[in-house]
Amino acid sequence: MTTAETTLAITGMTCANCVSTVEKGLGKLAGVDSVAVNLATERAAVRYDPAQTQPADLVAQIERVGYGVAVGQADLAITGMTCANCVATVEKGLAKLPGVLDVAVNLATEHAQIRYLPGEVDRRQLIEQVERIGYGVVEVQGEELEDAERLARQQEVDRQTRLLTVGVLFSLPLFLLSMARDFGLLGMWGHQPWVNYLMWVMATPVQFYVGWQYYQGGFKALRNGSANMDVLVALGSSVAYLYSVAVVLGLAPGHVYFETAAAIITLIVLGKLLEARAKGRTSEAIKKLLGLRAKTARVVLQGQEADIPVDSVIVGDLVIVRPGEKIPVDGLVRQGHSAVDESMITGESLPVDKGPGDRLVGASLNKQGLLQFEATAVGRETALAQIIRLVEQAQASKAPIQRLADQVAAIFVPAVVLTALLTFGVWYWLVPGAGFVDALVRLVAVLVIACPCAMGLATPTAIMVGTGKGAERGILFRNSAALERAHHLTTIVLDKTGTITTGQPAVTDVISSGGHSHDEVLRLAASGEWGSEHPLGAAIVRAAQQAELALSDVAEFTSLTGRGVRATVDGRQLLIGNLRLMNEAGVQLNGLEAKATELESGAKTTMWLALDNRAAGLIAVADTIKDSSQAAIDELRRMDLQVAMITGDNQATAQSIATQLGIDRVFAEVQPGEKAAYVERLQAEGQVVAMVGDGINDAPALAQADIGIAIGTGTDVAMETADVTLMRGDLRSVPEALRLSRATIGTIRQNLFWAFGYNTILIPIAAGVLYPFGWAPAFLRQLHPILAAFAMAFSSVSVIANSLRLKRANLVARDPSPWS
Repeated sequence: MTTAETTLAITGMTCANCVSTVEKGLGKLAGVDSVAVNLATERAAVRYDPAQTQPADLVAQIERVGYGVAVGQADLAITGMTCANCVATVEKGLAKLPGVLDVAVNLATEHAQIRYLPGEVDRRQLIEQVERIGYGVVEVQGEELEDAERLARQQEVDRQTRLLTVGVLFSLPLFLLSMARDFGLLGMWGHQPWVNYLMWVMATPVQFYVGWQYYQGGFKALRNGSANMDVLVALGSSVAYLYSVAVVLGLAPGHVYFETAAAIITLIVLGKLLEARAKGRTSEAIKKLLGLRAKTARVVLQGQEADIPVDSVIVGDLVIVRPGEKIPVDGLVRQGHSAVDESMITGESLPVDKGPGDRLVGASLNKQGLLQFEATAVGRETALAQIIRLVEQAQASKAPIQRLADQVAAIFVPAVVLTALLTFGVWYWLVPGAGFVDALVRLVAVLVIACPCAMGLATPTAIMVGTGKGAERGILFRNSAALERAHHLTTIVLDKTGTITTGQPAVTDVISSGGHSHDEVLRLAASGEWGSEHPLGAAIVRAAQQAELALSDVAEFTSLTGRGVRATVDGRQLLIGNLRLMNEAGVQLNGLEAKATELESGAKTTMWLALDNRAAGLIAVADTIKDSSQAAIDELRRMDLQVAMITGDNQATAQSIATQLGIDRVFAEVQPGEKAAYVERLQAEGQVVAMVGDGINDAPALAQADIGIAIGTGTDVAMETADVTLMRGDLRSVPEALRLSRATIGTIRQNLFWAFGYNTILIPIAAGVLYPFGWAPAFLRQLHPILAAFAMAFSSVSVIANSLRLKRANLVARDPSPWS
């Protein structure tokens, strides 16, 4: 069976039971293989068989179970249509694109109206499809593309704000009137029958206008075989309202509770409004990333510079970026030199020097010089687009730690309703002196204090903030399961070349002999190596250039494979190579053997320089250790993690580096294909292993490890295989990622403790378990439904607020606590 995947942005969900309702509803469709709904991001990730189900069916099913889907709408002005067949061709062609829900083309107006899923297809792809099938599209230069999802969220916030305003306008006077009558401030007229009718009139708009959303949501949930928070709110407020109506009509004795019904609904709306705004803050990282995108690009077209929409840039275009401008797309520098601020992508604060041949990342900022570069990735293929997809993917995924909350949420509302009915029965029939009204008040309090929302939001809000903070630091988690697993790690395996070291050999020592100076030895050696393609020779040439030494012309250059080079420099015979070459040529070594042995014992490759058959000096070359490696390894060990290094180097070289850096275990002389086996060996010892690497040959080991961590400056293959991608080539990001994992999981546990604890403690209090105990405060012995509604309204907000604390987590602290 072929499968397709799509992500739908859902509106109208309020609690974990809503999640269950949507998952069950989508799961009933033929061909749907799996559904994962995230309450915090309000997204549903669906895998389905396109032969049996289409995206439009998924949207229709979500709407049928009582929720909405944020969809985009595009209006394209099409040219070239002449008849109804053209209309059918355009409609069918657009309908074939994944994510297109429906298409309506009007021949008279020559416009196409398209509804689509923003995450699956965009306006540019719609235009390209029209052009692909043989028609044209009239485009407006610089047009702002509508963010359908953001608009849908803002419309919901605006709607709740309007409802809250109405609720407060009626509920506040009603509440004050009720309190004034109860405290005798209104005198005898406060108990006149017309006062109850006035309260009825004031409560009704709140009940059936402000609260209508809860009736709708509850009905749709029940119709689909589930129950959610709307059911509890509708039941609780309706019981208080309808009983009060019965009192006014003389059908029941006692006091009216119109103010209770109105206050319950108004407070719940207030809580939901604050929750919606707080949830918006949890996704600030994505908004910031989206805001980084450049709107236009300056390209060279037929020899002339022209500003065009960034979506119109194609691979191969020559793009001009002036100082102070954003780099619009990814590319390679062809002309110019500058310093580029890539902090928004990598988290690295220092600008990076760029010149011909260097890679540029779209959305970074050109600080100094004029750059001309060739576009190498545009649209969804740019580094920024990939980062956004990774963060969205991680935020939309469901962490294993959330399973318990999901299981509880599935039975939570029915259990609360049953508890409320039992509470009513106990108070009505078994508690001496309690009557119908007392039992009713307890029932309403139990219904409105229960909060499934807090359980549903506990995990995803923390995941959203945690992954967002990681993105700001250049740390990208592929999914929330990886974020959770990372805090269980016991061993970190580091690839040496390109991870611990720079991956590029460099001159570390120059030893002179026979009256030659250090600079003379380096100059002569670099002159001799000028024509060599060997990496060690290139390192010597780079060192001489950095020292600004003037090189001499070379004659009679000969490369001696596996040994070195022979050349004539300044009229003298010059040999550069290993000891084997010196011995073959009968070179007098001038007592440098001991020094050569010392250098080699320090994991350095030693090259000899001989002039006219006499040793003139030694040059040591090594793959240098990155400046950040020592600090990163020290930090990992402070976090009680075992650090291992894996390399293809010989044992002596590897052990020398390990001793220098304080690495616990060394796996040397490992072939590329064997790295995964060494990771598996550690796992067999009971270790929970993270593998850190950057090369293609690291990909199998990254996949084998419990957590694969790819250095983002490495290859795309490694990044695609890894669970965590570090955008900086800096090992210090590894302990930062682990601190972030620990802080996030700690926050999730706090949230779950609060969510479960809140319901476990306050539902029994609402039911009246403290009533017999005289030491308990009066408001807890008989919890008023208004206080219950207040507690329920702010329970979700408190969970989100706790998750937002992650923004302040210290990821670079020396202390093992991420909150230090």
